[in-house]
Amino acid sequence: MTLMTAPQLQTTRSCPYAPPAEHEQLRDQEAPTKVTMPDGQEAWAVARLEDIRTMLADPRFSSDRAHPGYPTLVAQRPRPGTFRPVLLTMDPPEHGPARRQIVGEFTVKRMAALRPRIQEIVDEHIDALLAGPDPADLVKALSLPVPSLVICEMLGVPYADHEFFQSCSTRMLRRTTPPEDRAKAAEAIRDYLRDLIAHKRETPADDLLTRQLGKYDDPEDLVGLGFLLLVAGHETTANMISLGVVTLLDHPDQLAALTADPSLTPIAVEELLRYFTIAEFATSRVAKEDVELGGVLIRAGEGVVTLGNAANRDPAAFTNADDFDLERGARHHIAFGFGPHQCLGQNLARLELQIVFDTLFRRVPSLRLAAAVDDLPFKDDAAIYGLYELPVTWSAR
Repeated sequence: MTLMTAPQLQTTRSCPYAPPAEHEQLRDQEAPTKVTMPDGQEAWAVARLEDIRTMLADPRFSSDRAHPGYPTLVAQRPRPGTFRPVLLTMDPPEHGPARRQIVGEFTVKRMAALRPRIQEIVDEHIDALLAGPDPADLVKALSLPVPSLVICEMLGVPYADHEFFQSCSTRMLRRTTPPEDRAKAAEAIRDYLRDLIAHKRETPADDLLTRQLGKYDDPEDLVGLGFLLLVAGHETTANMISLGVVTLLDHPDQLAALTADPSLTPIAVEELLRYFTIAEFATSRVAKEDVELGGVLIRAGEGVVTLGNAANRDPAAFTNADDFDLERGARHHIAFGFGPHQCLGQNLARLELQIVFDTLFRRVPSLRLAAAVDDLPFKDDAAIYGLYELPVTWSAR
């Protein structure tokens, strides 16, 4: 008798604009199905939007990445002790108070106050782009430096050190990086932040890290917060800028509508976020007790891997879900997660994306891709989807 094993989870998108076909098949089944993760462990795959939102609002599912049942996307599980609880991995009752300590730094009002400075940063980088060689790599010229500089100024991290932390985060987020190298890259950023925070205790400044100094009994908790905000604060938005530019340039009719009416930009940003769902597995969980979800019983200790990109293409939730529709206006997507762990920096990300798209296409109307979409180096091997390079040109045809 041959034992049936759960199918292997696919992590590579079927094309730059679509989730793996296997994820869509899993979504179209009647209930969550077990899959085999890269480390050989089985987990429940959940791909319907309603089921994922239900799970993310249910405290019986844990965010604890140190739990042996938590689904991991790498072939070798991180060794015990690798994870120290940060906001992303905390459960109640610790999570609520920890989040409330920092959430005030990311209110809509506070983000609106940053708009002039973000606009200035974007304009400076577009000036440099236009003054430099043509064609150019938009990742290096705009996508990566803009959110990196913004989050550095917010946190009080010297931007002069950007090559160091960008290099570390790239190594850390690549699934193909050996586990020991990922751990070294993460610890290098933590060591850097330990020294920086110690300096801020001696020389306080008007920045987020300084304002948080008195709120943590254990200095390592502030190091963990700084680590999360620094890495997530530049990686996610940088990748969305690049992917958004590619998509808009590849849909010239919708780009023309956007440039003709910039009031469409906020809903265009929502559609791009839904369309790509770049951190599609970030909302995975592990059951703390037996829970019924989507018609199946998930036992305590079993992992749940969320197929966020397929869920954001769920035809039960979105009409013509596989189409990129500039005017869709749907904000019930889960690109920023859902529930208590919904992305802390979503207001900042939305603001940066709106300013970049409005400014770039207004100031460089002749911008176009300098390579075919299928030839672009998409991040199929990374925990956060995006582009390693984006060659563009703006010369007259």
